[in-house]
Amino acid sequence: MRRLLPLLICLLASSAPFFIHAADRPNILFILADDLGWKDTGFMGSDYFETPNLDALAARSLIFKQAYAGAANCAPSRACLMTGQQSPRHGIYTVSPSDRGNPATRKLIPTKNIDHLDDEDITLAELIKELGYQTCQAGKWHLGDDSRTQGFDRNIGGWSSGSPKGGYFAPWDNPFLDQGEDGEYLTDRITTEALTWLKERDEKKPFFLYLPYYAVHTPLQAKPELIEKYKAKGARGEVDNPVYAGMVENMDTQIGRVLDYLEDQNLTKDTLIIFSSDNGGIRSVAPQDPLRAGKGSYYEGGIRVPMTVAWPGHIKPGINQDAMVTFIDWLPTMMSLLGHRLPDRPLDGIDFSPVLLGKQESVDRSLYYHFPIYLQAYNPKRDDGRDPLFRTRPGSVIRKGDWKLHEYFEDAAIELYNLESDIGETNNVITEHPEEAKKLYEELKAWRTSLDAGVPTQSNPEYDPVAAADFLIQSLNKKGR
Repeated sequence: MRRLLPLLICLLASSAPFFIHAADRPNILFILADDLGWKDTGFMGSDYFETPNLDALAARSLIFKQAYAGAANCAPSRACLMTGQQSPRHGIYTVSPSDRGNPATRKLIPTKNIDHLDDEDITLAELIKELGYQTCQAGKWHLGDDSRTQGFDRNIGGWSSGSPKGGYFAPWDNPFLDQGEDGEYLTDRITTEALTWLKERDEKKPFFLYLPYYAVHTPLQAKPELIEKYKAKGARGEVDNPVYAGMVENMDTQIGRVLDYLEDQNLTKDTLIIFSSDNGGIRSVAPQDPLRAGKGSYYEGGIRVPMTVAWPGHIKPGINQDAMVTFIDWLPTMMSLLGHRLPDRPLDGIDFSPVLLGKQESVDRSLYYHFPIYLQAYNPKRDDGRDPLFRTRPGSVIRKGDWKLHEYFEDAAIELYNLESDIGETNNVITEHPEEAKKLYEELKAWRTSLDAGVPTQSNPEYDPVAAADFLIQSLNKKGR
């Protein structure tokens, strides 16, 4: 075990599994978009992005309006999903390195980052495979060199890279995906390969298809006809990026192909279908107003994500406004639904199957994030972070009920927001509610201690306040879209 003190917050309502017999277990399709913002689909309220297939899926799903990613960027969020553990346990805090940004602007030496999941880590896929499932990962893995070492029978296009090397149009550079004809689009090809696997599988066994598309991660590249479509459509408020919109719509089309196959094969009623995004979208690409900031930030725009869950006859369609759920919850929840054992190691998520199955509306819990690292700005003028140079400086976050507290390690600053009245995190109310801030801060510190989540304290010898000020001025003077 890498960490010292376990924190097991599982089996929220009942220790009895929902399913016991193998015949009752559903197929599982987990679709994960990359960098798709909270509002970037029709079912989440957008009138700019056209996502008819996801909208139709959402209409027969339970939609979570307060769903959270495992982290604010790709690799750590996916590690949280696969292990049911927070970053201080698996050690993946960011996409390496952890000391990003201009050295003169960083006051602390950040915690070192781990690139990949450890062989000792037990994944969701490994546990599901123990139940006799056929398992396939199709798309972005980003947690090691080959997803087959972590419980998947088939790996389609998944390796250590977090972005599509060579871009979205063939020829691409991917050791787990045969080269396509020039001009073939990556999202389409991954879908075709996933459908081939579904068609060739053993129909007597259930399947787990993990479909984490590279889309809509940068580089922003879309099919020309879709770019022209959105150019002609024009902006909707602050949202105006025809290339990104084309990527979103094409991903929706490919998801539709998979959903159509399930329907054609009469598999929909026997399949648990989950859709989400690994973190918030890039704010300069698609603002998530009223949510603040975007990918890489621990304001709401960086961690709140769309999430739908469908399972005919078991999960009643509708909208859940209250339950705060996050990626670390999926492992214990899935094990409860499938009637399988939990791994013999500490977990940080909760079993929210009672919410899925309509037994309760919400869950009594706190959300925590620890990010003792730096993430440099994408766009100093548009990121809407705490300062223009970084999306994230080292700190921790707790959300409990309507309250959310940010702690920053460089200057010991505390920010307190009430999300019920201020979802945009614009008004720091710590002076008005010092007692609430104190309670949250003490809970956050206790949580860090329970996970042995260290706070960086070593000063960075390269930090230069004069050079930092100059760099800030230069950054703000650059043109920002």
